[in-house]
Amino acid sequence: MTTVFLLLIFFSTADVVHSDVIEQHPLSTMVELGRSVTLSCYIHKMYPSSILVWIKQVCGGPPRSVGSTEKNLPLMEDEFNHREKFTIERRGNDFQLHIYSIQPADAGRYYCAAVRFKSVTLGNGTYIWLKGSASVSRRVEQQPASVPVQPGDSVTLQCTIHTETCAGEHSVHWFRHGSGEALPGLIYTHGNRSDPCESSSEPGLPAQGCVYELPKRNLRSSDAGTYYCAVATCGQILFGNGTRLEFAGKLQFQINV
Repeated sequence: MTTVFLLLIFFSTADVVHSDVIEQHPLSTMVELGRSVTLSCYIHKMYPSSILVWIKQVCGGPPRSVGSTEKNLPLMEDEFNHREKFTIERRGNDFQLHIYSIQPADAGRYYCAAVRFKSVTLGNGTYIWLKGSASVSRRVEQQPASVPVQPGDSVTLQCTIHTETCAGEHSVHWFRHGSGEALPGLIYTHGNRSDPCESSSEPGLPAQGCVYELPKRNLRSSDAGTYYCAVATCGQILFGNGTRLEFAGKLQFQINV
């Protein structure tokens, strides 16, 4: 099955649906350069005629087929046909994609799909983000560092991405890291944004700044924690330093991402 054929199905003749028939977790994963990652999905309802496919979607580009399996035999597309870089594996209803030695070009959202006749059933996708570089704290700004609040209060968290140009779209995600939690959890996604950006006159900052907000209403003690803004651009994920919501009388802590 060629990439061209898959894309024709994806965009024209097929009914493309997101369904809980395909369980794909996690929704995102952060990987350091040079490390390896395995993406997994489980197909709850499998037809004998189904062809399983991994599809990569990058910022600003069309979806591309990475590889597929027919009768458990892996078929990699030419662009991804390097065993030292990509392999796929099917075991019954489990379908995995292994990516080795992660590079910036590997960032993007990967969908597990089941193709059958003229229908394509998609998982929710897993976004591979690259763990930030040294420039992250200089390019994504969150202020203030902490906000004192009381139960019932409302607050709007804000982050600004400073870039030389704001051309193209940004996908913005918010994470909350609460006390006692091992990892921050995704709580909200703005989706793709291409709104005009404001010019900055502040010394030392790039000429453009894109501002994103997260309103929080009727706060409860369970909302306490550090909120991180993460901006996904083409091939990169940029993290802010976090804004901590502090409830009176409660001791909070902050982590560095």
